[in-house]
Amino acid sequence: MTRTTAAVDGTADASASTRGRVEEDARLAEPKPATALPVATFVSVDGHPALNAGVGDDRAVDALQRLVATPSVSGSEAAAVGVFIEIAAGIGLLASIDGAGNGLALRPSRGPEQARIILLGHIDTVAGHIPVRIEDGVLHGRGSVDAKGPLAAMLVAASRACVPDGVAVEVIAAVGEETPTSPGARFVLPRRRPAACIIGEPSGWDGVTLGYKGRLRLTAEVSGGSAHSAGATESACDAAIGWWSRVRRWVERKNDGRRGTFETISASLLAMESGDDGLCQWARLRAGLRLPVWMPPGEAEAALCALDAADGFEIRVHVDGAECAHEVGRNDAVVRALSAAIRGEGGVPRPKRKSGTSDMNVVGPAWGCPIAAYGPGDSALDHTPHERVSVGEYLRSIRVLRAAIEGLGVEIATAG
Repeated sequence: MTRTTAAVDGTADASASTRGRVEEDARLAEPKPATALPVATFVSVDGHPALNAGVGDDRAVDALQRLVATPSVSGSEAAAVGVFIEIAAGIGLLASIDGAGNGLALRPSRGPEQARIILLGHIDTVAGHIPVRIEDGVLHGRGSVDAKGPLAAMLVAASRACVPDGVAVEVIAAVGEETPTSPGARFVLPRRRPAACIIGEPSGWDGVTLGYKGRLRLTAEVSGGSAHSAGATESACDAAIGWWSRVRRWVERKNDGRRGTFETISASLLAMESGDDGLCQWARLRAGLRLPVWMPPGEAEAALCALDAADGFEIRVHVDGAECAHEVGRNDAVVRALSAAIRGEGGVPRPKRKSGTSDMNVVGPAWGCPIAAYGPGDSALDHTPHERVSVGEYLRSIRVLRAAIEGLGVEIATAG
């Protein structure tokens, strides 16, 4: 029996190594300011400065439709970032592109900046073309829910919001959120220290997402000597399935006595392949674990790497991506601001915790500021051929975001 070893490019922490390379590579890229940047012009609304309170609903819908109509599969976001920059500049925000390729739209403070509210969305999507159209008040298209709807809503809300002197608002269209390494958010991470952050992800106009589970994505490869299929020995495929069965039993033991999707570990086998060159046979599987707050990715990785393969086989485990779960309470300042804004629109706030991950997992633990996720759309439509968002819900979410930004601005200014 061969002991399981972690094969992570020579390191013990694959996710940390990958993150380091992503950030190092991104720092080598020179910032690329957008052309024809506008000069911020403020108007006074209720005693607080606003940039463009007059951005109408037609223009807001046009912004969403333009973003959705511009393909931006992860790794190919440049064209959509360009559209984001054009829209941001057109509504009076200071627009630029950073070294990672993220789109930035800054609504600067009036007077010296004392605090910044960051609205962190993402502009990349998964693959799959859906014809972009508006039918019966519903906009169809890839990214309309995940997550260009939330991103466009944040952009318009930032320009409409009325915030006190000294408070800046920045909208970030991050690249690569749909990939295991989230390079856009990781590039921003050490370069900002916001007073509050809203993550742009679909929650429904009356929903507020308080937390996301963590994850561990891995590739495991079992290898050993070739043998005749008529023999009594196990094949590499048998050994790989046996190892995965031991993973499932470990999950069951850890979940014992716990209830609920958010509070338990889930494990999914994503893909499997095998081969044999006549001397050596191998089987490779890709898998993913969704982790609750009580299970750090490093602990799960160590446990899986300690599981042996069958006699005569070696197994190597490579971690492809890892994120810690992150959750805030209902008294979090961002949660309170969004909830109050939803009530102001006649709704009843619906707090949510999600089994997926988002850039909240990346920035939340490090920034340590009030944070929650919000945006229009039904997350059940994420990554599906039926992705679509109600235009009415989208416009309502803009009003909620504007009110939340304004409430946060006042609270931050008062606390300062």
